[in-house]
Amino acid sequence: MAEWNTYYRNEDEEEDQEEEEQSGGEYKATGRDSLVFLVDASKEMFIKGEDGESSNFDMTMQVVRSVYTSKIISSYRDLVALVFYGTKESKNPRNSFKHVYVYHDLDEPGAKRVQEVDALRGDKGAQLAAKTLGSGETSLGDALWCCANLYSDIKLRLSHKRLMIFTCRDEPHEGDGVKDRQARTKAGDLKETGVVIDLMHLMKPGGFDVSAFFCDIISPPEDEEELGVQMEPCGKLDDLRKRVRAKELKKRAMARLSLSLGEGVNVAVGLYATAVSARKQAPIRLYRETNEAVRSKTRTFHTETGSLLLPSDIKKAQVYGKKQIVMERDEVDSIKKFDDPGLVLIGFKPMEKLKLDHHIRPSVFLYPEEEEVKGSACLFTALLKKCSERNVFALCRCISRRNYPPRFVALVPQKEEVDEANVQISPAGFNVIYLPFADDFRTLDPPRCPYASQVQVDKMKEIISKLRFKYRSDAFENPVIQKHYRNLEALALDMVAPEEIEDLIMPKVEQIDQRLGPLVQEFKDLVYPADYNPETKPAAKRKTAGAGGGASEKKPKVELTEDELRVHVQNGTLGKLTVPVLKDACKQFGVRTTGTKKQELMDALTSRLGS
Repeated sequence: MAEWNTYYRNEDEEEDQEEEEQSGGEYKATGRDSLVFLVDASKEMFIKGEDGESSNFDMTMQVVRSVYTSKIISSYRDLVALVFYGTKESKNPRNSFKHVYVYHDLDEPGAKRVQEVDALRGDKGAQLAAKTLGSGETSLGDALWCCANLYSDIKLRLSHKRLMIFTCRDEPHEGDGVKDRQARTKAGDLKETGVVIDLMHLMKPGGFDVSAFFCDIISPPEDEEELGVQMEPCGKLDDLRKRVRAKELKKRAMARLSLSLGEGVNVAVGLYATAVSARKQAPIRLYRETNEAVRSKTRTFHTETGSLLLPSDIKKAQVYGKKQIVMERDEVDSIKKFDDPGLVLIGFKPMEKLKLDHHIRPSVFLYPEEEEVKGSACLFTALLKKCSERNVFALCRCISRRNYPPRFVALVPQKEEVDEANVQISPAGFNVIYLPFADDFRTLDPPRCPYASQVQVDKMKEIISKLRFKYRSDAFENPVIQKHYRNLEALALDMVAPEEIEDLIMPKVEQIDQRLGPLVQEFKDLVYPADYNPETKPAAKRKTAGAGGGASEKKPKVELTEDELRVHVQNGTLGKLTVPVLKDACKQFGVRTTGTKKQELMDALTSRLGS
């Protein structure tokens, strides 16, 4: 009979839940995400920039490749497609559309597809693209129609459909009104079926005018906080990657809850994970003969009869007062349930009451869900504004999911921040800080060390001020995980050697020495003695033979008496003694041994002293 508390879910598992899992398990985002890259293959895309910079087509292929590899790692079940329009050659289902080339249909990304995209990069890739695709007439309406057929041919359930257009031509049809109307009509049809159309416009001489044609093609922002189309075109690879990355990821709430403000006033809110720890994926067991994934199934049998036990036959038990209390699974569920999932406002406290040592786990972000309850955004904004003005945080009781234990959280207000280009850096909302319970605090007995003098403290302050820099979490990658995926990538793509990675967490010694200058030596002179060298270990002192040293000095001294050895023999704890101690004990008490192994020494002492 299993202990009833083994049925409890570990509280730490709350952080490991998938982001799409919603509150109480009532709603869960099902289906797969899909992404179609619609790339312009006109001659203008292959023109290199000034000073030999990469062409727009080459930058696009690099971004497509990076999305393919990231999908393989993070969400390999998503569907991705690559379609070229404005080509000379035609290749699409049933060859219904001219000048449209489906390079990859909607399917899961794999190593073969990454290799095929790699073949289109660089000068050789441009030559291959000119030979395979070519450049011809352009009909964006036919290309959008072809993409719609790709979606309609998929029998799987798709939770999110997105189409990205990469082009450097703001008027692809060069003023042809008929083709413009056809493209706008087909774009409207796609948007009605739930396809989100984004424009990744690239640099062109004279600038890119979005309002000329594409303003009627692309989809509007999905919510008020989401930035719509960027007016400035992408001229650099990093900028293009950031825009694609921002549009590619679908925002999913960890949980959708109700924030109760009292007297029946409720606000619909969502919890979002702003940062998640990067981890290696769990290994998948494969069948040796077919190389297919092995699925495990657990069954429970009766220990005495060997009969198969059903879930209804298994009871939970807890020993209390030396008695075993047996409970049904439903009873255990009712004991675990504290309340329905949600946030309940308790009160407000000044920000000074929130200490840095209250941080026990990563915080999450709270944002209103206007689609769930109308008026939530207005009331949420008013609460956020007042908390910011009065410099207070809201203290709440939080139950994120059904059958989870309640936690006390602090809702810390965060104002919206934008950069010089009016692009949002930080959204407006509440940071949810999980507060510790009383038993989370512990009393430490720190070691007593000599205190530094004021001169030493001032010198260290100078060193710290010289080494300060603006920290960004995205500037440092985990070298172990990066190396792991580089090795997998090299193995999957049949590369000779994995791509070299730079360990960004290692200190830049040359730059540090240049910044500090003589400060390091000055600090050493203040703190360490004159002959101190941290790079060399002190040599072990050896005693001379005349001082009683020699080989006999290496042997451990026997501090066990015969009575103590007898106690070890009677208690069966001889195995805790080391081999040198057992050897000296055998010599001291005249116990003869046939070998020098530990078990032989123990047997000899047991036969002699155990009688």
